[in-house]
Amino acid sequence: METSKNSTYSSLFQWLGLIEDYDQPSDSTLPRVITLLASVLGKMIQKNEKPFHTRHSKEGEITMFHGSRAPSMTIHRYTERVYRYAHCSPACFVAAFAYILRYLEIPSMSRRLTSLNVHRLLITSLLVAAKFLERKCHNNAYYAKIGGVSTEEMNRLERTFLFDLDFRVNITTEVFEKHCLMLQGETVPCHSRKLRTVVGEINGKETNKKWI
Repeated sequence: METSKNSTYSSLFQWLGLIEDYDQPSDSTLPRVITLLASVLGKMIQKNEKPFHTRHSKEGEITMFHGSRAPSMTIHRYTERVYRYAHCSPACFVAAFAYILRYLEIPSMSRRLTSLNVHRLLITSLLVAAKFLERKCHNNAYYAKIGGVSTEEMNRLERTFLFDLDFRVNITTEVFEKHCLMLQGETVPCHSRKLRTVVGEINGKETNKKWI
């Protein structure tokens, strides 16, 4: 049973592009996890944009990660750009996805993903993920450059993000696998209170320009 489970996840990791395929040039195509992450984030934004802009009260919604206007670069293009220049493993994008959902789950905070905050949340969560998972990682100044923010802002974003997460940056094997499945199914809901429900359902099925 355990062998079958491991084989299933191994196949999933390969399908997502988390395991290097030596038969293919490393820069020939984007790993599937990159396009899936961009797609999931895009869907979350699409579901959240209308209620965000039509609500009369925005108290608690505006954070340091919000820009005054939506960037011209789409989240799909931005995710691809960050992948090509960050030089971190595709697994970091899975961890970054997990961090973003943790951020949105924070109790007593009314937070949702929109086109105003997704770019900063992605580059910040990826920086944290790379520092946690990679043996070698570019510094904050480099991530600021590819992310389209100043080094000072990148430092503030990282610090705020870590404190908001209460420094809960550990990614267990089980958490990693669950978020891989979430990306595979592209089934993440837009409301943070539903995120734990989705994780539970998945668990039960186991048989230098400024753009932002």
